[in-house]
Amino acid sequence: MNGALTNGTVPPAIVARGLSKEYQLGAVTVHALRDVDLTIPAGRFVVLLGPSGSGKTTLLNLIGGLDQPSAGELTVMGVTLGSLDDERLTTYRRDTIGFVFQLFNLVPTLTALENVQLIGELVGQGAEAGAMLDAVGLAERRNNYPSQLSGGEQQRVAIARALVKRPAILLADEPTGALDGETGRAVLQLLWERTREAGITVLMVTHNEAYAAAGDLVLRLSSGQVVSTEAQAAPRAPRDLEM
Repeated sequence: MNGALTNGTVPPAIVARGLSKEYQLGAVTVHALRDVDLTIPAGRFVVLLGPSGSGKTTLLNLIGGLDQPSAGELTVMGVTLGSLDDERLTTYRRDTIGFVFQLFNLVPTLTALENVQLIGELVGQGAEAGAMLDAVGLAERRNNYPSQLSGGEQQRVAIARALVKRPAILLADEPTGALDGETGRAVLQLLWERTREAGITVLMVTHNEAYAAAGDLVLRLSSGQVVSTEAQAAPRAPRDLEM
């Protein structure tokens, strides 16, 4: 079953038609995604749920330009990714996409501020690094190294690093998976607030069913297919969720 999420007044941020991805592992063909049709309006907070191996991360990797589909077409912010050569695909990843992962992937020899500046300078937004750290509540920790920060603080640096680019699309793959429940909810609240204020389209992969209530849209995947979609008129703030 494929998913279609439409809104007559909001232009689509992401459109997939017949999107499939196969991997060859020896003699075995793994169908990571199977003929997915999907339309996601801009400015939505989208929660992707499903068991391991259901295709959630594969879908994020295709949208992020980190991988290429085996079949089908994918258009992001009006750009058909299959039409891009390597140079333009690199520019697309740099200018359009922000990434937040379960593992924080901070440079250990750089301070929190320098980690954000490193990405900001790539897109001409280096001067905003300090303001972005202030926005995620780390004004007093900007000169600390990752080893001097808690897990929640490191993830907030990673979010600031992703947002300093002012991306149109933010892809978050299990961003709270390495955090305890309360810290994870606080980080999710921050991500939810910041992205809603900026009008960014967010796709967040999670195994936590409780987080579904925070999504404008909820996609459930199984065996490489979108098996259900749900649009929520009144999503709840993560701080108000019952865990």
